[in-house]
Amino acid sequence: MNRLLGDDHAGHALRAPSRLHSFNRYEIKYLVPSERLPALRAELAGRMDSDSHGADGGYGVWSTYYDTRDLRFYWEKIEGLKFRRKLRVRHYGDRTNVGDDTTVHVEIKQRVNRVTQKRRVAMPYHLARDLCDGRRMVEHDPSQAAFLEEVLELISMLDLRPVAMTGYQREAYVGRDADVGLRVTVDSRVRGRDRDFDFAADAENRLIVPARLSVVEFKANERVPYWLTDLAARLNMSVVRVSKYCQSVEAFGRAPRSIFHVPESKPSPDSETVEV
Repeated sequence: MNRLLGDDHAGHALRAPSRLHSFNRYEIKYLVPSERLPALRAELAGRMDSDSHGADGGYGVWSTYYDTRDLRFYWEKIEGLKFRRKLRVRHYGDRTNVGDDTTVHVEIKQRVNRVTQKRRVAMPYHLARDLCDGRRMVEHDPSQAAFLEEVLELISMLDLRPVAMTGYQREAYVGRDADVGLRVTVDSRVRGRDRDFDFAADAENRLIVPARLSVVEFKANERVPYWLTDLAARLNMSVVRVSKYCQSVEAFGRAPRSIFHVPESKPSPDSETVEV
C-alpha cells in the first residue's frame, strides 16, 4: 500500500535542483562475497585508478540520515517511487576525530526515474548541526543560499529528525581515458546504529550487512562500459536493490523487514556487534 497521502505535497514542491556541487549519475549495486573481491580488485586496478583519498585500504564513510516520524523517505524507497530523496550529513574519514570544526557535507540525494542526483555543501560540523538539528540558517557563501534554504525548508516542512546512522570502509576507483566519469566503490564492514547520532559519540555500532558481503556500486554519467558489465557477469555478480539507510532502519526494528533486506548470516565472530 502506498503510504504517501495523495494531498500531501509537502517537500515535493522543492524539486528544482540547485547548481551547487551537483551531479547526476546512473548507479548499479551488487552484493559481492569477500572471496570474489581479490579478482574484482585486480581487474579494476588494471583499467582504473585508485581514488586519491583511498590509499592504504580505503577510508571511512559515515552518514546520519534524516526522516519523518513515519519514515516517509524510507517508504518512498521501499515502494520504488520514481521521485524520491534522502537528506543526510556525511563525514569522510575517522569518525572518532570529528569535532565542531571538522568538515562534513550536508547532502540531498534524490532519484528521478533511473537517474541519481546529488547536491551538497561542505561546512563545519557545528554549522551542519545548527542547520539540520537547530533548524536555523547558518553562515554561508552567497552561492550556497538556494541550497541551504531548500534544506531548511525541507526539514521544517516535514519535521525531519535524525533516524539512522551508517558507516563503512570504502575503496574507490575512478575511470581513465575513455572511462572518465566512471566510478566504482567497494563498501565493506557496513555498520549502523539507531541512536547517539553525533559522529564522535562513544556509541555501539552493529553490522547491518553480513561481514562476508561488500556492497559494490558502478556509477557512470551516461552508461556503464561493456567491459565492466562483462566483468560482473564473469564474477557472477547479481544486481540487487539495497539501501544502506533502509538496511539500518530494518536492522534496528524501526520498520518490518522488506523483500530487499539482506538477511544476517548465522552467528559467527564476524557477525557480532562491533565497536568502532
